[in-house]
Amino acid sequence: MSTAATLPRRAAAPSAAAAASARRYASFAARRTGQALIVVVLAYVLVFLVLAAIPGDPISAQLDSPQAGYTDAEKAQIRSFHGLDKPVLVQLLLSLGNAVRGDLGLSLSTSQPVTAVLGAAIPSTLALAVTALVLAVLIAAVLGLLSRLLPEGPLNGVVRALPTVFLSTPNFLIGLVLIQVLAVNLGLFSLVDPDSAGSTLAAALTLAIPVSAQIAQVLITALDDSAGQDYAEVAVSRGLPPAQVVLRHLLRPSLLPTVTVVGLVLGEVLGGSLITETIFGRTGVGTVVQKAVAAQDVPVLLVAVVLSAAVFVVVNLVIDLLYPLLDPRLRGTEGTR
Repeated sequence: MSTAATLPRRAAAPSAAAAASARRYASFAARRTGQALIVVVLAYVLVFLVLAAIPGDPISAQLDSPQAGYTDAEKAQIRSFHGLDKPVLVQLLLSLGNAVRGDLGLSLSTSQPVTAVLGAAIPSTLALAVTALVLAVLIAAVLGLLSRLLPEGPLNGVVRALPTVFLSTPNFLIGLVLIQVLAVNLGLFSLVDPDSAGSTLAAALTLAIPVSAQIAQVLITALDDSAGQDYAEVAVSRGLPPAQVVLRHLLRPSLLPTVTVVGLVLGEVLGGSLITETIFGRTGVGTVVQKAVAAQDVPVLLVAVVLSAAVFVVVNLVIDLLYPLLDPRLRGTEGTR
């Protein structure tokens, strides 16, 4: 009787442990999400104050121009409409409140909603950035796996040296070479249509090659470290094929540092989009930011910079939430870190 009575409790023990682990993970996820929101708000405040410290704005330049012919009353009305007659802190609070409600303001140079100005450019940049990041991960994965699967020798040395070569090659030089080879010599895409699939792929490859180098270096180092562990030596001693050893026993422990660096290089992908879009004649967020800087269009700059920061924060939040799923050793501690 006593033995039978203990069986349900023993069976329930794993379920209780799983429930406790799920609660810890939920608490961990909620805390990390709250921290990410705080970072985005602080980024908004910091960028707003920095831009507010820049002297002059396009509205003042237009109003003070002798050819404009505005009266003093019209000047005051226009400045009041854009909120430029209020103290900086009041402008900040109003801007934050409007942003929470989804109102991101008007462009000072075009008088169009900022959402419309950036909304027209985001799809092009998003397609470029996502494609570049996927290509970078694929290139890094191929180089990392080949570094372990190829026998030691000149070919393996070339594979291990490629990340250094990629990293030391300027982004604009890669883009010009790809345009010359793929567009001019091979005719794989047209320079007249910068938003075509071929042009997007070439532009993404321009971004992906130097970014993949950083991911590949971390992956190769992590795979080499995993190869020296006891579990790897046991797998080799069992006579498993090299591919099975790498894919089943070396790859998963190497993913944690690799995933971390993927989140870190996102900033380089976003920053490199400006140069890449200029080289390939694409109209994206980088082009909009470039024009906004020249026109001192503060609302557009504010939203563009904060949007980039928010994307970076969200991607790193997702990676942070993936840690306990990739490494079982972290599953019991995510609620206390």
